[in-house]
Amino acid sequence: MAARGGGGIIRQLLRTKFQSHSSMANPAFSYFSSNKVHQDAGNAGVNSLRALALLGVSVSGFLTFASVASASDEAEHGLEAASYPWPHEGILSSYDHASIRRGHQVYTQVCASCHSMSLVSYRDLVGVAYTEEEVKAMAAEIEVVDGPNDEGEMFTRPGKLSDRFPQPYSNEAAARFSNGGAYPPDLSLITKARHNGQNYVFALLTGYHDPPAGVTIREGLHYNPYFPGGAIAMPKMLNDGAVEYEDGTPATEAQMGKDVVSFLSWAAEPEMEERKLMGFKWIFVLSLALLQAAYQRRLRWSPLKSRKIVVDVVN
Repeated sequence: MAARGGGGIIRQLLRTKFQSHSSMANPAFSYFSSNKVHQDAGNAGVNSLRALALLGVSVSGFLTFASVASASDEAEHGLEAASYPWPHEGILSSYDHASIRRGHQVYTQVCASCHSMSLVSYRDLVGVAYTEEEVKAMAAEIEVVDGPNDEGEMFTRPGKLSDRFPQPYSNEAAARFSNGGAYPPDLSLITKARHNGQNYVFALLTGYHDPPAGVTIREGLHYNPYFPGGAIAMPKMLNDGAVEYEDGTPATEAQMGKDVVSFLSWAAEPEMEERKLMGFKWIFVLSLALLQAAYQRRLRWSPLKSRKIVVDVVN
């Protein structure tokens, strides 16, 4: 075994020495070998640069496509509105009722001439923004067509708490005729009917400005980037000092926008405060039930889990 091991070692030494002599005796072979190694390394570098170039072109094309798609989406669906910190969006937050009252004033003096709120009654305002006497006086200012009477004829009467807000137009055709073909939507559920509701309505009301260079707006329309298509028939309605608040709050454009959106949010979801309160009550009751169940489980199972069983093997 030792001889065989020694012979193997000698053969390895001779092979190594022979290879070193061969490379020294044939320098051309060494040159071509090293040149081929360098050429392979250069080709690998070129291939890496080509791969990086292709990757850069692909990324640039993707970003260009994304930019074009984003621009076309903004042109078609309107600019995405920012997210504003509405005070009633918290888990246990409630509406700002002073803001609701001011928002109703903005709606009455600015918006009601074109937009209806057919799902809201005067009695809904009682205890939310006005007292019952104030709402009764407010409702009595309008005239409602009622009937028929005993003679089969329609008649007009003063409004009452059960009446809905008055309609600005008798029908859709009259509304379109008065607004150049555009139909003003009903605002009862507008913050629920639009994507990103409250933020969208606020951005739309306060987002009017001159069209950028290269954008042409036809006569009768107004540029607003938050409206789908960028051209809206409704002119800018909220201007500083457009209304005079009863509580003396400065009537800036942003303040009026915030107040009227608060009013529209309440109109679309008047049960929100009651729902949040009921949810909190249920969570509290279920928490007590959970504690009681945990205590009963521990009371019933602790003797069984803590008992010690002794097996008498000898007997």
